[in-house]
Amino acid sequence: MKYVSFIQDGIEQAGIQAQQGVISIEMMNRIYKTDWPTDMMSLLREERLDELNSWIMSRSFINELPGLEMASPDEIYFAPLYRNPGKIYGIGFNYTSSYEELTAFRNQKEREEPVGFFKPSTSLIGPGDDIRLPEQSERVIAEAELAIVIGKACSHVSEEIAAGCIAGYVAVLDIGADDIHQKNPRFLTRSKSFDTFFSLGSELLTPDEVDPFAEIQIATIRNGQVEARKKAGLMRYTPAHVVSFHSEHMTLLPGDIIMTGTPGACIIREGDHVECRIDGFMPLVNFVSRTIKRTDA
Repeated sequence: MKYVSFIQDGIEQAGIQAQQGVISIEMMNRIYKTDWPTDMMSLLREERLDELNSWIMSRSFINELPGLEMASPDEIYFAPLYRNPGKIYGIGFNYTSSYEELTAFRNQKEREEPVGFFKPSTSLIGPGDDIRLPEQSERVIAEAELAIVIGKACSHVSEEIAAGCIAGYVAVLDIGADDIHQKNPRFLTRSKSFDTFFSLGSELLTPDEVDPFAEIQIATIRNGQVEARKKAGLMRYTPAHVVSFHSEHMTLLPGDIIMTGTPGACIIREGDHVECRIDGFMPLVNFVSRTIKRTDA
C-alpha cells in the first residue's frame, strides 16, 4: 500500500496513492461510515495501519473512488508524512562499495555495530521547502536516504519480530554541517541539528511495496546530476537488524524514524536544488537558501 500526506484547505491529512490520484481517508470515512484516523501520525500511534491495510485489501472499491489531483499550492499539495516524530535517528557508514566487501563484512567473527545520531523534530521540513544554510557553517552536505517508519512499539525484539514492527519506508534527505563535524567527531549531532536539516517525504510505502528490497536504488541528486547511487542490497545492516539493534537500548514507538544511511553525500550551496530519488517513491526535492543573518537590536 502507498500512503501519502497532503494539505487541502489548510488541513494536513492522509490518503492512499492510487492510479486515479490520492484517495483521502476522510472521504472514505464519509462514504463508508468508518472511523479511520485521517492523519498519518494518528494512524501510526493508534496502531491501526495494519487494520486499515487489511480493510482496503478486502474490498475492490479502491479503483472506483474519485482521486484528488495535486494542484497549485493554494489548493492541494503534498506535505511531509507527519510532523513531530518522537525520535529521528540515523545510522552512518551503512553501505559497502561492493558485494564482495559486503560478504567480507558478514563473514567477520565480530561485526562492527552501527554508529548513530539523533536529529531534533525542529529540523523537519517537507517537499519543496527550503534547506537554509546556517551562518555557522561553510560546508553543508545533503544525503539521500531510505528511512524506516516504526509501526508498533517494540523493545528488546529479535530481527524476526522487528520486521513486523516496521510500518513502512519513507524517502528523506539528511542534511549536515560537515565542517562542524570535521572539527570534532563529538559534534556530529550538533552538525545535523540545525533547523531545516531533515526533509521528510510525503509517501509511506508498506514493506510489500518495497520488494525485492535488495534491488531498490537510492540516489543523491544535485541540480539534476546524480552524485551517488547504490542498491539497498549493499547495506551492511538490514532494516530488521537496525530495528532489533536499536530496540535493545531504547523503546521504539509508532512514528519513530530511523534513517538507514546514504549511498553518498553532495555539497550543497545557495541556489541549488537537491533530491532524494528512490525506486517506487516520488522524488523528494528541496531548494537551498541562506539563513538571514541576525542583526543586533
